[in-house]
Amino acid sequence: MKLINLVRLSLVLTFIVIMLGAYTRLADAGLGCPDWPGCYGHLTVPNEHHEIALARSLYPTLTVEAHKAWLEMIHRYFAGSLGLVVFSISILGIKTRQLSMLLAGGLTGVVIFQALLGMWTVTMKLMPIVVMGHLLGGFTLFSLLALTHWVLQSKQRIIDLEAVSTKSGLRILAGITLLVVIMQIALGGWTSSNYAALMCTSLPICQGDWSAHLDFARAFDFIQPKQDSYEFGTLDYGPRMTIHVTHRLGAVLVTLFVSSLAYRLFKEKNPIFTTTAKWLLVMLAVQIALGVGNVILSLPLVVAVAHNLGAAILLMVVLRANYLIWHTSQQTIVEPTLFTKESAHE
Repeated sequence: MKLINLVRLSLVLTFIVIMLGAYTRLADAGLGCPDWPGCYGHLTVPNEHHEIALARSLYPTLTVEAHKAWLEMIHRYFAGSLGLVVFSISILGIKTRQLSMLLAGGLTGVVIFQALLGMWTVTMKLMPIVVMGHLLGGFTLFSLLALTHWVLQSKQRIIDLEAVSTKSGLRILAGITLLVVIMQIALGGWTSSNYAALMCTSLPICQGDWSAHLDFARAFDFIQPKQDSYEFGTLDYGPRMTIHVTHRLGAVLVTLFVSSLAYRLFKEKNPIFTTTAKWLLVMLAVQIALGVGNVILSLPLVVAVAHNLGAAILLMVVLRANYLIWHTSQQTIVEPTLFTKESAHE
């Protein structure tokens, strides 16, 4: 298999793993298996009488919930498969000299750290900082694989973008927008890991005397006191509501910066930039709609998972815009075939 096709497979697998991770977390199945990497001492979910008996002897205070355990194990199976594919990409990329040691090493390092975070998520009983880190690690891997795809693609198809190579203001805006989106994703992960998504049930801001409950000190105390389990959250209403409000304010910042970046890209009157700008606006609108839907509909599982996936796609589009803009100094760049139709001769 060609390296670029292997990277495309890994992108699909990463998207699936992000989806399964979000579904597992939001379905309260993160501790469906209390051990790692197996499940109650088995490589699959125990279902035979002797297996369930063993599980009960190992964890006498827990009840085997097969549906939650299977959610967790299916997530692990896909994550493990993804790890093997990424290792193959790194080895093949270095062997064929199509990838730099830095990029290949970055992919390998992120996968290894993600495996550790997956283990710590279970062994540390859903500690919020670990859960948020695991989510960010998945998004980081998705971004690195997208960059890998574009690097490989650029060896096959290039176009001239010299006309915008001197516009440093656009580069700065794109870089800041990327940073704002990453921070908002981290806030979303912190909101989810602290079970703060339903702390405000009205729009555009929280109900009642919400400002009197603001508690930023405890809301963003990333190393929380040790607990037997962090499932369902351990913070009081005030800190959780503060997290939720901060995430909403972050959404306003994302809207401002992504819209500004799209506007600047439209002004370049370049068809590639125009296409990227359209994707920015579409994904921004989708994310806003999904965020509002989470509040109005009280966090339905499908909408909440879609909100996670929408964040991953928005991040990739913003990253793509940065890739296009920051590479114009090289005068040639890959055409964004992830967002446009492939040419007939490819």
